[in-house]
Amino acid sequence: MTTLVTFKDKNQDGFDSQRPATPEEIKRFIQKNGIEIADFKFNDLPGLWQHFSVPASVLTDFEKPEKSVWSQGIGFDGSSIRGFKKIQESDMLLIPDPATALLDPVSQIPTLSVTCDIYDPISKDPYSRDPRYIAKKAETFMKKSGIADTCLWGPEIEFFLFDDIRFAQAENYGYYYLDSKEGGWNTGKEENPNLGYKFRYQEGYFPVPPHDHLQDIRSEIMLTLRKAGVPVECHHHEVATGGQCELDLRYAPLTKMADYIMLSKYVIKNVARKYSKTATFMPKPLGGDNNGSGMHIHTSLWKDGRNLFYDMKGYGQISETCKWFIGGLLKHSRAILAFGAPTINSYRRLAPGSEAPVHLAYSATNRSAVCKIPLYSALAHDKRVEFRAADPSANAYLTFASMLMAGLDGIRHKIDPGQPFDKEISALTAAEQRALLSVPSSLEDALLALEKDHAFMLEGDVFTRDVIETWISYKRQTEVEPMRARPHPYEFYLYFDS
Repeated sequence: MTTLVTFKDKNQDGFDSQRPATPEEIKRFIQKNGIEIADFKFNDLPGLWQHFSVPASVLTDFEKPEKSVWSQGIGFDGSSIRGFKKIQESDMLLIPDPATALLDPVSQIPTLSVTCDIYDPISKDPYSRDPRYIAKKAETFMKKSGIADTCLWGPEIEFFLFDDIRFAQAENYGYYYLDSKEGGWNTGKEENPNLGYKFRYQEGYFPVPPHDHLQDIRSEIMLTLRKAGVPVECHHHEVATGGQCELDLRYAPLTKMADYIMLSKYVIKNVARKYSKTATFMPKPLGGDNNGSGMHIHTSLWKDGRNLFYDMKGYGQISETCKWFIGGLLKHSRAILAFGAPTINSYRRLAPGSEAPVHLAYSATNRSAVCKIPLYSALAHDKRVEFRAADPSANAYLTFASMLMAGLDGIRHKIDPGQPFDKEISALTAAEQRALLSVPSSLEDALLALEKDHAFMLEGDVFTRDVIETWISYKRQTEVEPMRARPHPYEFYLYFDS
């Protein structure tokens, strides 16, 4: 039984090609394979998958597709979803997208998983705060602009796999404790037996097993995702001790790649649980080890099958169009990071002196620049920009959409990104160092930047003022203000004897 519901067609050249299944074909697929449950998945505004399940017959009991759930949708309570409706306006509709139908890769009971779009039940219009709708609008705006007909995205998703995590917060205490069998802090632990092979700090990059305890788990994650249609290119251990990993996805269009990221997080968490481990996409769960988890995002624009970012004679083999795209990214990076680095914890990673990119500059060689031009390949179809400041706590739909809008703004207004930043910081003069612009230093700084700089996102009604205002308000009320009102555990180390 295939895990991805696709069917082969003959394309115009006579070769087999894959296409999404129609509702009628999915109906036959369900009946043929004995699928009992249909699971409807969708995103809340911060970016977590939500779901509910119904008997699979809900997707098959129809005489005509236009009278089915595929076109009419199924209701749910939007007031209980973060960032959505108020209690007095709670009813909403989910309409499943048949292009996303697949056999759920982790459920024991045969379950058809379908990603849904969100609609208003009265107006029947798409819901303005649905992240997936915003991503689709960004792609539509790009095509209507005439600049490009395709944008491709390829993320590197970093995460930690821990063996234990405890945390609590009350009026008179607050703490966290996490553990990993491969953590460098466990070299002296009585494990009966302790076999050693713990990663020293910042030495987790690429050693083979038995140092790398997580090889088979990551391989199972990769194979599970590939069977579900997600184009995973590779996996490996990352730099930090204590179970830091990376999964790289091959490029795909914007909305499809954001769908893939949601499925990837789902599979990573569930495979980890199968091995009695827990996965986190929190950017900086460990103190004392410089490396947090980022989500480097590779992107390129195409038109009529041609990569618009490639010029063999350009710096790093990039075109003027690519430079302008980078110019837009750099100009609007601080606002983009309100979506791309959307947590207070994100800025524990984006700290000066850490391994994270904090300089608003571009380079073909310097990894401390926010925008890097990979030089692994000289082929035209491989040329791309790598945006390195985002992290995996981000809502990919909103992050990709804001990045695309910033890049298109750069192209439309021919924004010059300046000279590439190829020097190391230590080689810069004091004046050059002062002239360097940096990413926000906190979530509140990023939200202030978004407040001041979001007109480029409103073009084509891709983002709406309601979405921007709701995002800023939600983040301040649920994260910034509560954190301000509570002491951090490290403050006791610093100040208790004052």
